[in-house]
Amino acid sequence: MAYHKLLPRQYMVLALVSLCAPLGDSCLSRGMTSLPAISLAHPATLIAAVFTPWIAVGIALLIGFFASYLTALSWADLTFVLPATALGNVVVALIARFWLNEPISLERWAGIVLITVGVGFVARGPSLTERPTPQAPIEAGEPALGREQTR
Repeated sequence: MAYHKLLPRQYMVLALVSLCAPLGDSCLSRGMTSLPAISLAHPATLIAAVFTPWIAVGIALLIGFFASYLTALSWADLTFVLPATALGNVVVALIARFWLNEPISLERWAGIVLITVGVGFVARGPSLTERPTPQAPIEAGEPALGREQTR
């Protein structure tokens, strides 16, 4: 099986995918902790929350995540890109523990280690599945390739 070698800029896109989502989610969490509980029954408070600084930064980072995610999907298989985003779980845990001061149980750390090991297995595989090139359409009167003509 031939392996598709990634270019440095493709590694940068994968890094953005892995960093923008956890950073954006962390900014959203930081912003929401300073606000009272929001209900969907009161959309004005939800709209007001969007314009607070931490939440606005979080939204911008998540837009960056989606842009880099779409970029990565344009040159790699979903089965390669999605596990790369799972590395963001490690980043979220570190940010939550050391920036947001959230406690993280031993079981969660064990899960994070398992995710990291799984991402390592996926990263060793091909980023793009080799697909056969499509055959030219058969014109009327020509015999089909690989089939015997019946008379």
